[in-house]
Amino acid sequence: MTDPIKTLIADDHELVRAGLRDALSSIPELEVVGEVSNGPELFNAINKLRPDLLVMDVNMPDFEPVSAVKQILQWLPDLKILVVSAYDDEAYITGLLSAGARGYHLKDQPLSDLHLAVNRILAGGRWLSDPLVNLLVHRQINISSTAQSLTKRQGELLYLLSQGFNNNKIALMMGISVKTVENHLTTLYRLIGVESRLEANKYASLHPELVAPPKKESSSPGFRSINEGMVSVLLVDDNSRFRTQLGRLINRSYPSVVVREAEDSQDAYNIVTQFHPKLAFVDVVMSDEDGIKCTSKIKSISPETRVVLISAYPDRELHRLGIAAGAAAFLDKKDIDSSTIRQVIDDSIPR
Repeated sequence: MTDPIKTLIADDHELVRAGLRDALSSIPELEVVGEVSNGPELFNAINKLRPDLLVMDVNMPDFEPVSAVKQILQWLPDLKILVVSAYDDEAYITGLLSAGARGYHLKDQPLSDLHLAVNRILAGGRWLSDPLVNLLVHRQINISSTAQSLTKRQGELLYLLSQGFNNNKIALMMGISVKTVENHLTTLYRLIGVESRLEANKYASLHPELVAPPKKESSSPGFRSINEGMVSVLLVDDNSRFRTQLGRLINRSYPSVVVREAEDSQDAYNIVTQFHPKLAFVDVVMSDEDGIKCTSKIKSISPETRVVLISAYPDRELHRLGIAAGAAAFLDKKDIDSSTIRQVIDDSIPR
């Protein structure tokens, strides 16, 4: 007798989980071994249960689906992942399939189709709900056109954006002025249909075929190869103007430091997971999550990262909570100048 196929269900709605559990129970070889409702619960269950099949929604608290699928499949390469979602958003679909999900099933499709989807995926195939086929065919035509219109230099720029580099560092690496970088970014944003740095980063992760990692012998004049051993500093703040000012302040004193930027906590977690920066400046007040929770999560992902909390409204209780969460220091934004930056970086990065 073969072992049952261990199945994990991930959805933040209890009724939906119950419906999925009932539907999957009619497939004899499956055994539902767990249910979760958010990102942290999912990662814990993956580590503990090591399932064979994951049936998951894309919209859960504390969860970024594309990066999560990539990370989960690094841990369990043989895991089969079926996305079951109400969203027919093109970015989610293409991003998740590119990340390694084996199928994408719409919740409004017949129950019999869900059974077909599971059986096909378990047999080694792929699944896509019928309404999504035309969407992806149209998308492929558009992407092919975009790929042909991106120059090598624009592909390099998209890559550097995906690495979290700020404009100063991009200018240094490409051997051009910051103003030229800004002009190139305006053109690139218009071409790929985005309006911000964060959207461009997400676009790059969803469309890796358009990203062109620069080579040492790059045709871009003056291009400087990326030194993987460079010290990196992460700036986490939803105020883009302040991030730019702080980044310039850092690079003025330490030109070789790689400054990466995140405008929300999820973006910060992705950068910390990928690059493990030596130092992170984290604003206490952000739109999606407070900096104290963000500090705790950063330290859990990368214990060696030194976190400095910053705030325009310093408070003794916030200072206490921040230090308890793992921050090494708490700075008033009004007090941050070149001298303060040098002291913090020298303390964080032994020379």
